[in-house]
Amino acid sequence: MLEFNNSTPLTLGVELELMIVNRRDYNLTRGSDDLLLLVDRQTHGYDIKPEITQGMIEIGTAIHQGSASMLQELQAIRQLLVNSAEKLNLGLAGGGSHPFQHWSKQQIYPKARYQLVSELYGYLAKQFTVYGQHIHIGCPDGDSAIRLSHYLARYIPHFIALSASSPFYQGMDTLFQTSRLTSVNAFPLSGCMPGVENWDQFNDYFQDMARLGIVASMKDFYWDIRPKPEYGTVEVRICDTPLDIVTPTLLAAYAQMLARRCLEDEWQDIRPERYLTYSYNRFQACRFGFDGVLVDGSAAQQTSVQDDLLATLGSLQAHAAALGCEAELAALRERTLKRQSDSQWLRDVYRDSGSLSEVVRRQSACWMHDQRD
Repeated sequence: MLEFNNSTPLTLGVELELMIVNRRDYNLTRGSDDLLLLVDRQTHGYDIKPEITQGMIEIGTAIHQGSASMLQELQAIRQLLVNSAEKLNLGLAGGGSHPFQHWSKQQIYPKARYQLVSELYGYLAKQFTVYGQHIHIGCPDGDSAIRLSHYLARYIPHFIALSASSPFYQGMDTLFQTSRLTSVNAFPLSGCMPGVENWDQFNDYFQDMARLGIVASMKDFYWDIRPKPEYGTVEVRICDTPLDIVTPTLLAAYAQMLARRCLEDEWQDIRPERYLTYSYNRFQACRFGFDGVLVDGSAAQQTSVQDDLLATLGSLQAHAAALGCEAELAALRERTLKRQSDSQWLRDVYRDSGSLSEVVRRQSACWMHDQRD
């Protein structure tokens, strides 16, 4: 049986996967071991660890009541990482995918789970050198976590459009706003959680999958949203890692506002037909961002991601006030009105420079030193 470790409702945490690049041509480099060694020589207490390949590193925050304190912690983690990276002549960068690295040249990090993933999934493991943001939202119990997971599925296109930062992959412009999710889609247990209605049903599903030898733990599910019972959270896994340090906190604040509405309204409208349009809407946001078309299956009508997001933000004012994140709500609305996209900024840099190395240099400067222009 999976035990759900209840946590304080609506508390927040985020994880960010970051690129490690050399400062010659700004390709990925196998720098995680050297970087971690230097970081761990200092007393810090932050969650900084390797990821599946050696050109990656992951950072995670502590538990926060809101996004303001989360931003302060992220800035402190960044300063520690930047100081260490610069001593090693390494760069760090956000973004959902490295624009020109080749998956065949990546090396699996020597950790038991990552080696197991590599043996099971073959070349997909190295292709999984993509970079995402995960958002954790505290839940009072397992039943609430199941309801919230289903509730947030409706808003997945919003998170995709707001975080999209992977237009280039393997040296090509993919024409997508986020190409990262195509790598995630290749895994057999990706997509969305099945239509279980409570924690007991989820436990039954998990036990069936474990008995069949398909999964051994929750880590084997690569869903866009999944319960995280050991943390007592729901984990939103759909976002690209943004280019800057502020956007992750805005995305977390948006998830918190939506979660508050779900829990306050005691939402329970879990129906299979709610997922009829899930894959289509998800694709539209990945391909076109704010200009993607969303299909509302219940109302049998279509709207744009931008219009739907603006309408949703407008309906969350009371929840933003209760959570003390009206500034974050206003910032999200401004970005949506302007169609402010990391992917478009990266394309603009490439248009002006003609160099993908310059693109990565600029996105590294953006994450490390807040230098976007």
